[in-house]
Amino acid sequence: MDRGRDKVLKLYDTTEDNPLFRNDARLEAACLRALSETGMAPRLRASGHFGKDGWVLYDHAPGAPWQKGVECVARLLRRLHDMDPSVAAPAGRNGSAELARHGSEILNLCHDKRRKTLQSLMPGTRVPPTARTCLIHGDPVAGNILTSPSGAMLIDWQCPAVGDRCEDLALFLSPAMQLIYRGRPLTHDQEFQFLQAYGCPETAGRYRELKPWYAWRMAAYCLWRFENGAPAYEGGLMLELAGLAEAR
Repeated sequence: MDRGRDKVLKLYDTTEDNPLFRNDARLEAACLRALSETGMAPRLRASGHFGKDGWVLYDHAPGAPWQKGVECVARLLRRLHDMDPSVAAPAGRNGSAELARHGSEILNLCHDKRRKTLQSLMPGTRVPPTARTCLIHGDPVAGNILTSPSGAMLIDWQCPAVGDRCEDLALFLSPAMQLIYRGRPLTHDQEFQFLQAYGCPETAGRYRELKPWYAWRMAAYCLWRFENGAPAYEGGLMLELAGLAEAR
């Protein structure tokens, strides 16, 4: 082991069952192991269990959480999606029917009166699943992207999936997630720049088709987080509702 570098020891709290973001130490270790030579993820040093809870030990990654410059994030995600390393991750939500089920599952956990409003706003479009699946990060929000002079890196790999690459795009572009982790949503121009830099018109077109579904599901998640003691997510809920109205 390299004793000259700082390390991160991460012990997983499995008491909260988050309906959108899994918390799986085994999956994080598998991803860090598979991506160890790519520079896209921290280098794994060890993993194991402490009682019933898992832990991972990895090199501390240099850099600061992403704040600006959408192009570098687009290129990072495109590189990950094209690489598709062999990781036995679960299947992601693929297509509008699965997003409808997932959003409804999250809403069923809510009790706020706005739940019925959200149920009525479920998009009516139908987008089939894609056969072009790959390893996706599953949580590429600004706080999980570190930037440094050497480039950008993804951290917190505890909820990856083999799924639709649009899922990663939607989570990064989500107005709510940008508000929570960066303080403000992206502009329309920044979203356009991101999709251009990702460099796949087919994926960009599919993302735009699915955008109302991702906004609707994220609105449901924000309501759930708000109900469970995270008041900042109410602002995210409002932003996702506005985006949903615009997409409709």
